[in-house]
Amino acid sequence: MPDSPARILLVDDHELFREGLAGLINVQPDLTVVGQAGDGLEALMLARDLQPDLIVMDINMPISDGLEATRLIRQTLPDVRIVMLTVHDQDEKLFAAIKAGANGYMLKDTNSANFLQGVRGALGGEANLPPRLASSLLQAYARMVRQPDHAPDIEDNPDLTTRELEVLNLIATGASNQEIADQLSISLHTTKSHVRNILGKLHAVNRRHAARLAAQRGLLGTAEHPSKPYPAAGGWSE
Repeated sequence: MPDSPARILLVDDHELFREGLAGLINVQPDLTVVGQAGDGLEALMLARDLQPDLIVMDINMPISDGLEATRLIRQTLPDVRIVMLTVHDQDEKLFAAIKAGANGYMLKDTNSANFLQGVRGALGGEANLPPRLASSLLQAYARMVRQPDHAPDIEDNPDLTTRELEVLNLIATGASNQEIADQLSISLHTTKSHVRNILGKLHAVNRRHAARLAAQRGLLGTAEHPSKPYPAAGGWSE
């Protein structure tokens, strides 16, 4: 009796793109799409319910991005294979995806044959990387090997914008998203977007972790307008 098709969960906030991938996958005799999610939080819930063999995950999504979702899913489903599918071919995105626990990284401009080859490779235990990014990863590893006395993680110096540094400094005081929005005169939606970007760039699991990493790396007090501490009673928003 033939083996059951590999079960795949698709995660992308563009429904038309997801449907296109689902149509491509579902005509393959050895693959089947068991669920689709439009954001990272929905992906986490579906992954727990459906127990897929492979998750194809976009990076940039609302509510919870692909990096955060990957970290959370990895905590509860350590054996599931996760491949990031994204438009980004930037080294920092690749490094962040690997740090989060991704098993592979494919670009959205790949063709159908290469996509299916990458999916099957991931299911077979292979690590899929675009050639240029694979070269960058090897170069980064080689640099670390050549510096045995000081081998920082490749994400030690995250590329935070001035606004993100301001938000990070406020996070470190225990300020809530609304308090940050009020102090910087920006919308709550924009504040949440900055917080997500900061957590992703620092590879922090929550706000407290981000503040601790920022302190360790000397990032606090570096914003153009350092913040004033909020009352301790405000607590932390994880």
